[in-house]
Amino acid sequence: MSDDLISAAKPAIRPKDFFVGVGYPFRAFNLLRQTPRLWSYIVVPGFINLVVGIALYLSLVIPGWRAIGQLVSDLPVLLSQLATKTPEWLAGFILWLAGGTAAVDILLRVIFAGSLLLLTTFLLVQFGVVLGAPWYGKLSEEIELIQRGQLPSIEAGVLSVFRDVGRSLLFEVKKLLFALSLGLLVLLLGLIPGIGAFLVTAGGLALSTTLICLDFLDSTMERRRLSFRAKLGVIFRNLPTTAGFGLICLGLVNIPLLNLLTIPICVAAGTLLFCDQD
Repeated sequence: MSDDLISAAKPAIRPKDFFVGVGYPFRAFNLLRQTPRLWSYIVVPGFINLVVGIALYLSLVIPGWRAIGQLVSDLPVLLSQLATKTPEWLAGFILWLAGGTAAVDILLRVIFAGSLLLLTTFLLVQFGVVLGAPWYGKLSEEIELIQRGQLPSIEAGVLSVFRDVGRSLLFEVKKLLFALSLGLLVLLLGLIPGIGAFLVTAGGLALSTTLICLDFLDSTMERRRLSFRAKLGVIFRNLPTTAGFGLICLGLVNIPLLNLLTIPICVAAGTLLFCDQD
């Protein structure tokens, strides 16, 4: 098999490929269960994730849920004030939202709560992956050795270490800019009357799935020193497999407490996916 996923021809998209992507975390779990020598790369970062997860849930989720309740209660007054400063065609929609019907109240709570959950998950994955990177990187290397029998050659030495740290920091900055720019666009779509809420939900889900794929495929892609754009290319060219993979991983890391273990499983699953999709 060639290591060059970027230049490999993409076969015709098949709907079943989505479910192939969904299955990768379960394949990774079976591999880890049958390979005890890999467990040491899960225990230490698992403890780190436990500490980070407790801190995030205590500092974000509990206060955030209270803030959502207060915001939804105050929203009718804020929207009524906003309607007086907007064009007539938009003011009617805003006043409808300000009417405070039960359906609107539930919809707003779902949107805000979903956004809070996605934010908490995003931060947990970021901190968990960054802090556990030494163990996850080694875990990914071992799995690629099992799958392919060899690793791509990597330059060693003190200078290469500094270059790797620089690439890692630059990757996180580019990922943050990518998330902020597209996130702003998604929020603006919410202003479209009638379908705004649907577009925000769908756009937020697509963005979150892409970021999850970037995180859990990065160990293998970074060993090949791919650029940020090339990493995105790997994800988009392997749709819908990566869509299924990203969605199932997004669900797994959103389950409280269980997500402390699913992060290394998703790292392992990302390595398996990369090794297969060329």
